[in-house]
Amino acid sequence: MNANHFNILSSKIVFLMLTILPVGSGFVYAFLYSIGTIGILNNGFTLAHWVNVLTDTSFWFSLGYSFYIAIVSVSISILLALTIVLFWKKSLVSNNSIVSYLLYIPLCFPAIVVALFSFQVWSKSGLISRIVSHLGILTEITSFPDLTNDTYGFSILCSCILMITPFFAILFSNLYKQEQIDHLKNIAMSLGATSTQALFKIVLPVILKKAKITISLFIVFVMSSYEIPLLLGRQNPQMISVLAIQKLQRFNLNDIPQAYAIACLYMIFIGLVLYFLFFSKSSTQLSVSPLKRNFDD
Repeated sequence: MNANHFNILSSKIVFLMLTILPVGSGFVYAFLYSIGTIGILNNGFTLAHWVNVLTDTSFWFSLGYSFYIAIVSVSISILLALTIVLFWKKSLVSNNSIVSYLLYIPLCFPAIVVALFSFQVWSKSGLISRIVSHLGILTEITSFPDLTNDTYGFSILCSCILMITPFFAILFSNLYKQEQIDHLKNIAMSLGATSTQALFKIVLPVILKKAKITISLFIVFVMSSYEIPLLLGRQNPQMISVLAIQKLQRFNLNDIPQAYAIACLYMIFIGLVLYFLFFSKSSTQLSVSPLKRNFDD
């Protein structure tokens, strides 16, 4: 075994010890607890807790609500990030640009700080309601619409968008430079394509296909978020992480196995998503554009 093979094997072992082993151990513990083989109220093997979760509409509503928050927030963040990259790409690559500095500011704050900021801005007694009331648009502050703890998760969406958009802008900017998008765009336009055709046929497909895996992982990340929906969300509907933690921390000990069952179901769902993403990575990821390859040849 040469040094290169030894380094690869060592990296795989370290990855297994630091990631897969802890996650796998946690999953095994949660699964055994959910089927009644371990735990405070251990009465032997049972699937009653899994049946209760699968037949409970709140679980499916929470899963759907989490998916809605993730899809909407990530989609809006992608649109905003693409707009920033396409209109201010020269400023992003400049180290002294104000735009490049502003993008890094939201990345410095943890989720709980962003949630508190959104609450202070969008609540009935927040900044926006006070400004609107001061301008005379509203007669009373209490008549300001519920934008926090609301059904549609407006403040949750705003918080997620504020955190995700800078990351996508930086990612798309690097992909724009790495894939030589301007070079490909100029070639296409020299062959007769309009700027709109070059945008929708070359620029956007190349960037989005290269970032497909990252975008999918961010959808999973938003679905699993806890601090933001806990502070800004409602009791019904809840995001899946909040539902599981509340069942785990309630005084009713009978809810604890259900919380572990919810965690197991969600881990299985996420595992299947990640498996199909990485399994199809070789066939879906765009490595080199055919136009770029022909030009290089």
